[in-house]
Amino acid sequence: MDVRAPTRIIGDAPPMRAVYRAIDRVSRVAVPVLIEGESGTGKDLVARVIHARSPRRDRPFVVVSCGALPDELLESELFGHRRGAFTGADRDREGLFRRADGGTLFLDEVAETSPAMQVKLLRALAEGEVLPLGGDVPERVDVRVLCATHRSLRDEVERGRFREDLFYRLSVVEIVLPPLRERPEDVPALCADMLERFAAIDGLGRRRLSDAALRALSRARFPGNVRELEHVLLNAAVMSEGSIIDVGDLQLDARQAPTSRNAAAVRAPARDGGSGVPPCRSEAEHKAAEREAILSALAASGWNRTAAARSLDMPRRTFYRRLETYGLLDRARAGGDQSAESPPPTSAAAGATGAAPPEGDVPGEAAVSARAEASPPNRDGSPGPA
Repeated sequence: MDVRAPTRIIGDAPPMRAVYRAIDRVSRVAVPVLIEGESGTGKDLVARVIHARSPRRDRPFVVVSCGALPDELLESELFGHRRGAFTGADRDREGLFRRADGGTLFLDEVAETSPAMQVKLLRALAEGEVLPLGGDVPERVDVRVLCATHRSLRDEVERGRFREDLFYRLSVVEIVLPPLRERPEDVPALCADMLERFAAIDGLGRRRLSDAALRALSRARFPGNVRELEHVLLNAAVMSEGSIIDVGDLQLDARQAPTSRNAAAVRAPARDGGSGVPPCRSEAEHKAAEREAILSALAASGWNRTAAARSLDMPRRTFYRRLETYGLLDRARAGGDQSAESPPPTSAAAGATGAAPPEGDVPGEAAVSARAEASPPNRDGSPGPA
């Protein structure tokens, strides 16, 4: 068992409460469910919880990633094959529909299936039977189908890339998972759960987040959602020198720069709107504004890099990467001497140099446990109310 794998859904933000209500309803009735959401929002976990709370909980839960297999292999995986059906088929093989008989079949990334495969899936769902490759006698199956996609399946239907009749077969109920940016108040509870799971990894031990690190994570953007947050936190847990993860241990890149919306949601200190950068209409404008904000913070702090980073509420490592990106590192080291300013490096050069700040630039802040004060309702699929 992967000790890092989540076993329950975490969060109590309003969008998640709607998800819990939907899970409670659909768990009791064996109808197809379509789970939509951006990558990393936990679609597979929701599918597992639905199965675990259903009357089929003691029967198999079988997963197939539709986007990972070519058509020929996917057909064989789903429906099975008979000996001699194709080169290399030296024996009969049971398909995943048969293995899931009486239980649940989870079709992940179902939008990636080809038109030909969609026809075969439609037939299997409509008739409740499958025909193995090379076979001539259909086999009856009793399978509940859950499916997931990071695309909008309705949009795929409108674009002619997904069959409308199959869409209605698969989406008796639709559950849409919110991205992490729409529920930043759940970040502390998510971090607490992750750190608890990480503690079981051999050689790692327990870690805690400082208040500044927790604030930085709560305000950051994570395009990869919960999965990306987990990656950042695990990296920090492994690389931090002590049991306390401080803001300087967090490897937050430009895509994860704090947003004012998230800052407001977690009541972070205002400090010039959180990032010090006003809204911009383009990436170039954003970079220009961010460079000016960094220069202003340096000038206001007497070119004290630690104080400037703190005033922007920017993690130390991120701040130094910005200095290098904008060609300001030498100038900052020279105390503001403009003649020391160097041209910004290319992206390849920036990645190669990775200028790191000297140790001890940022004083340690009081540590607090990352565990949320109030645990969210149990969503692990156990009997009883969620």
